[in-house]
Amino acid sequence: MEAVAKLRNVPTSPRKMRLVANLVRGKRVTQALGLLRFEANSGAEKVEKLLLSALANWQQKNPEERIEDANLCVTEISVDEGRQLKRLRPAPQGRGHRIRKRSNHITLTVGPQRESQMSKKELNALTRLAAATPTETPANA
Repeated sequence: MEAVAKLRNVPTSPRKMRLVANLVRGKRVTQALGLLRFEANSGAEKVEKLLLSALANWQQKNPEERIEDANLCVTEISVDEGRQLKRLRPAPQGRGHRIRKRSNHITLTVGPQRESQMSKKELNALTRLAAATPTETPANA
């Protein structure tokens, strides 16, 4: 069973928030919370709060299960562009420079981790290991 949490109109640029989202994508919930707690980026606080909200939503859907026993991970996280506030900054000779104050929308999905959801690093390590082991040849060949 999956749970979804959304955060809309976060006053941070989507590019900066995607850096934080890429940190926690595919990670277990406990590991993701640890990463977000000590991340210096200002968007990490908002994503941490959103992750806690998704966990609360999951707990509402599954009141009989414990979060620690469920083996939950961040199955999906997406950062979309929100509205832009357009402002003008005075410039020399009567001109004005446009300032775009960007915002974003974050959608986070938490669900049980499946064996098929291995990270790219794990898959690459397995393929390298399989390629490195020589195949058995018959003794009389």
